[in-house]
Amino acid sequence: MVYAVGLMSGTSLDGIDAALVEINGKDEATTVELLAFSTLPFDRAVLQRIREALAIETSDVEKICSLNVELGERFAQAALLVCEKAGISNEELAFIGSHGQTLFHIPFAREAFVASTLQIGDPAVICERTKTTVVSNFRERDMAVGGQGAPIVPYSEYVLYQKPGVTRLLQNIGGIGNVTVLPQSGKQTDMIAFDTGPGNVIMNELCVHFFNQEYDNDGLYAKQGTVNQALLDELMAHPYIKKAYPKTTGREDFGKQFTMVLIEKWPLNPADLIATATMFTAKSIAEAVRLFINGETELIIGGGGSYNPTLVMMIKEELPEVSVLIQEEIGFSSEAKEAVAMAVLANQTLQHRIGNVPNATGAKRAVPLGSITYY
Repeated sequence: MVYAVGLMSGTSLDGIDAALVEINGKDEATTVELLAFSTLPFDRAVLQRIREALAIETSDVEKICSLNVELGERFAQAALLVCEKAGISNEELAFIGSHGQTLFHIPFAREAFVASTLQIGDPAVICERTKTTVVSNFRERDMAVGGQGAPIVPYSEYVLYQKPGVTRLLQNIGGIGNVTVLPQSGKQTDMIAFDTGPGNVIMNELCVHFFNQEYDNDGLYAKQGTVNQALLDELMAHPYIKKAYPKTTGREDFGKQFTMVLIEKWPLNPADLIATATMFTAKSIAEAVRLFINGETELIIGGGGSYNPTLVMMIKEELPEVSVLIQEEIGFSSEAKEAVAMAVLANQTLQHRIGNVPNATGAKRAVPLGSITYY
C-alpha cells in the first residue's frame, strides 16, 4: 500500500478536486481506499483568466503560457492541502496523478485542425512544490493511437465498480455528462463508455449570466422554473444527441457560445431557461443509457450533478424502470470520483500497465496513459 493523490479540474470550473488515497496492486487486483478529499476553489481572478483562455474570442498564447504555470501552482497547493487535512506529509506520497485543466479538445480532425487535446497545469511545478513524482496528460496517448481521448475514467470504473450479474451505468455529471456501461458479464472487453452530452455546463453558464452565480445551488432555480417544451425539443434535436458512440463532446459544443445563442433566441424567464436546460441534461442522459438497460440495472450518478436534487428527480422520472442511485448510496464519494480515477490511472502508468478502454474511446489498442515527471 502506498499513498497517492489524484487531482482533477473539470469543465464545471468549480475548483480543483484533490483525493488522497491508499492504493495497492495493479489491473483488476487494484484496491483503493479514500482517506481524504478537498476542493480548492478558484478565486474570481483566476476563474476569469481561465474563462478568457477557454474562449476563442479572448484567448491568446501569452495568456495560456502564463496560466499553465499559474494553475500548476494551484494544483500543487490542492495536493498539499489534502495531505495536510489527512495529517500526512507530502513526502510520504508515492505519486500524484494530475488531469490538469482542459482548455480545448478536438476529438476528430476537421478543416485545418488535427485531432488533439490540451490540458494545462504544469506538472513540473506540481512536482517541485510537492517533492513528488507526477503523472499527467492522460488523454494524449489515447489520441496517439486513434482514440478520442475521452471518456478518460472508464478503466478506473471497471476496477472499482464492476458487479457481475448486474448492469451498472456509471453516469458522471460534471460540466459534460459521460456514462460508462459495466455489463453483467463483468468483462472489460464488453464495456462501453461515451459522453452523453451536456452535464452542468449550460445550467452553469445561465446562472453566471443571469445571477452572477457559478451554479444552480440545490437546483432551486430549475425547481422554480417551467420546462419550455418547444425549446427542449430543439435542444434534443442537436446532432450530438443522435450521434453514434464512441463519441465525446465539450464546451466547444455546449459552452458559453452555445448558451449565449440560446438566450438571444429564446427570451424566456431565467428560471424557465434553467429548468429547460436541466431537463435537457436529464433527457439526453436517459436517451443515451436506455439502449443498455438489461435485466437488473443500476444508474449510479456521480459528479457535481448528483448534488442537484431537481436534476436527479428529472432523471428518475425519465427512467422509472431503472434503480437510480448516487455514489454515496453505494459507499463511494460523488465529488471525489474523478480525482480518485486520476490516482488509479497514474498507478497503472507507473507500473507500465494500460489505462484506456478502446471500446470507450475508439482507440486502436490499449496503452498506458500519461507522461511522467519524476522527482
